[in-house]
Amino acid sequence: MPRPTCQHCQRPTTHCLCSLIPSLPSRTRVLILQHSSEASHALNTARLAALGLQNVELVIGEVFDDLQSLLNPPGYQPCLLFPDESARPLQAGPGLPLLLVVPDGTWRKARKLLHLNPFLAALPRVSLPAGGVSRYRLRKAPEAGALATVEAIAQALNILESPASFNELLRPFEALIAGQISAMGDDTYRRNHDFS
Repeated sequence: MPRPTCQHCQRPTTHCLCSLIPSLPSRTRVLILQHSSEASHALNTARLAALGLQNVELVIGEVFDDLQSLLNPPGYQPCLLFPDESARPLQAGPGLPLLLVVPDGTWRKARKLLHLNPFLAALPRVSLPAGGVSRYRLRKAPEAGALATVEAIAQALNILESPASFNELLRPFEALIAGQISAMGDDTYRRNHDFS
């Protein structure tokens, strides 16, 4: 028999995170394009970001037929949060607020989203400052500076909307990680996930 699940955060009701999820306004609009294989993942940090922000949309799929309309909301300048050689460092500036498009999935799946969606791949790219350290203690980062989706969004919004802080987005994420570590036990965590 399946465990009862919270309809809002999709966590088991015994581990509901709703009391930790903020409702933060932002000038920046965030569009999260989540690879369909990530949607049912137990540690779905994109969902936490979507629940914690007011000016956000989470779209699940692999090929997005309505992508052109998603990328052109009136009054926003779209850009893709994705590190590569052409990406410019993210910074606050005058002008239209950004539509920050964030692919969600493994690096391989995120690259696949770009390959399958030419409108997405054509967006100007922005990146976070180098040297970010993830709090995602359950996954070994594939490369330096790799962050969970909710961490990347919080850091991006902290830059774009300073002095406003979006660190509250990380509270349910940290509780989720702590709960997973508690459930597996310290010995199992140290044996399989302590990458220090």
